Amino acid sequence: YNMSNVRHLKSKIQASWSKLTDDDFEINDLKRQQIVLKLQEKYGYKKEQAENALKDWEIKNRSFL
Repeated sequence: YNMSNVRHLKSKIQASWSKLTDDDFEINDLKRQQIVLKLQEKYGYKKEQAENALKDWEIKNRSFL
């Protein structure tokens, strides 16, 4: 992703999971595993639950991805 896309993707993720802040993401990067870990940390999801939630989100937002 280029920087513009990364910023847009972060804002779309944050719109879905409002407990995630800019500080929860690497400055110039967006790694799937990082999002999974933050969902576990902020929402108390188990790893599989976080991965499934992100997978569902990706399916719903695949037109952007």
